[in-house]
Amino acid sequence: MDRHPNGLSRSIFSLLMALLLSVGSHTVQAAEAAQAAPAHNPLIWADVPDIAVIRVGKTYYMSSTTMHMSPGLPIMKSTDLVNWSMASYAHQNLADNEAFRLENGKNAYGAGSWASSLRYHDGMFYASTFAATTGGRTHVYTTRDPERGPWKETSFEPLMNDHSLFFDDDGRVYMVWGCNRIMLTELKTDLTGTKPGGVNKPIIEHVNAVFGTDQGGLCGEGSQLSRINGRYYLFNIASPGSRWARTVIVSRADTLDGPYESRIALDDRGIAQGGLIDTPEGKWYAYLFKDNGAVGRIPYLVPVTWKDGWPVLGKDGKVPMTLDIPAGTQGGSGASGIVASDEFDRRPGEPDLPLAWQWNHNPEPRDWSLAKRPGYMSFTTSRTVPTLLEARNTLTQRTFGPRSSATTSIDVSGMKDGDWAGLAAFQRQYGFVGVKMSDGARSLVMVSAETDKPEEIASIPLSGKTVHLRVDCEFEPAPEIARFAYSLDGKTWTPIGRPSRLKYTFPHFMGYRFGLFYYSTKTAGGRVDFDYYRVGQETKDGH
Repeated sequence: MDRHPNGLSRSIFSLLMALLLSVGSHTVQAAEAAQAAPAHNPLIWADVPDIAVIRVGKTYYMSSTTMHMSPGLPIMKSTDLVNWSMASYAHQNLADNEAFRLENGKNAYGAGSWASSLRYHDGMFYASTFAATTGGRTHVYTTRDPERGPWKETSFEPLMNDHSLFFDDDGRVYMVWGCNRIMLTELKTDLTGTKPGGVNKPIIEHVNAVFGTDQGGLCGEGSQLSRINGRYYLFNIASPGSRWARTVIVSRADTLDGPYESRIALDDRGIAQGGLIDTPEGKWYAYLFKDNGAVGRIPYLVPVTWKDGWPVLGKDGKVPMTLDIPAGTQGGSGASGIVASDEFDRRPGEPDLPLAWQWNHNPEPRDWSLAKRPGYMSFTTSRTVPTLLEARNTLTQRTFGPRSSATTSIDVSGMKDGDWAGLAAFQRQYGFVGVKMSDGARSLVMVSAETDKPEEIASIPLSGKTVHLRVDCEFEPAPEIARFAYSLDGKTWTPIGRPSRLKYTFPHFMGYRFGLFYYSTKTAGGRVDFDYYRVGQETKDGH
């Protein structure tokens, strides 16, 4: 019998090699199949509204609205239009005033920075927004590196709502803005304000006129302007008077100041507001979003073809759920790049907080620390407030659909009478599981504010100094609810209270967020330490 030099018979060696090659081939085929699987809508099943998307070379960048959150005006990046990760924020604090500090009964819920514009011009990135809570101003942020920054701010009056910053080929710069009556306003070339004597005129008098006699409803807004093959294309949203449903309106003109011809480009399930983006290979898409209940407003990618110089959105007037673009690593929710677990361990040189975190309003720096107890997020209080909605330093991340969960562990040994700490499903009508300190005794509690008035649903004496907490959010199927549980060992979980209904409400105008919180109602100066935050896709049975 012939033998291979290592002592194996040639036939056995050949058989083993064939098996190895077969296994390797199947592994490669499986990886290629996973990579080639089609992407699906929604691309991100989480609150990412008012999106603006640009492409620089082979990299895409996207901005969105987070209003009263700090830091704000998030910038995300992608190499495939499908899988997005956090890149930076254009601002740390939009402003420092009583509303953003939750002082004297004021707040910025649903306000702050709204629909942004994102541009790239001559090596510079521009992210711009507007805000009524800064005295009615338009804000422009610039950087040459959207991942490392820094972003430089300039602001000016007036407030140009739902604007689209636009650099024309002749070097002049404009903003297209307004509601129903769309204005074209020329800016100074350094973007420090409007240009004296520059263009300032309406280019569309009445966006909703496209509906004929069925006018009214949502006024035409959300302007995004593009110049493609020598023509100008303006995207707006509006709705007819007979029903409230976001509809995409596209207007086009041969010159920037018009005249513009308008038509309805998409009327499907309220998926609307956004603009056009192309790939290096020449494919075209529209990036839009949909109001999707308590989880918030979620992005959809819509294929675009061109006919007679007009963009045609979707297939037969509908937004397809399966796309003609590879999924890559897109998971069940598509949110993996914008949410993150955190063990609160920091190596030298690492940022204090991963980009997935945002504070509810401006934080109070002296009341949080990662250094007081390494490996923990320590919270203290320096004032008293009546409820969670007025508390500063609530640390939040997006929830995501169809189901998601968050867990944490708290050392509550430093709490004072009247203190509350825990993990919330946070919106105006919030629910939470946590610990309260009253008359020298600690209790595990579940609280629901689904009627706008906080109600203690359950209370259990807590003898120990640490406890693990969990919130599970279910956004599909209806009804949308949050479930709450606790554990004394981090392994065995016990439900507490009852499910809390989740409802997208105003004025928050934001999808539910998981929130770590600590506040005092009687005496400031206490302390709690959060050991970790872990987020995951909750299964239907809650495991």
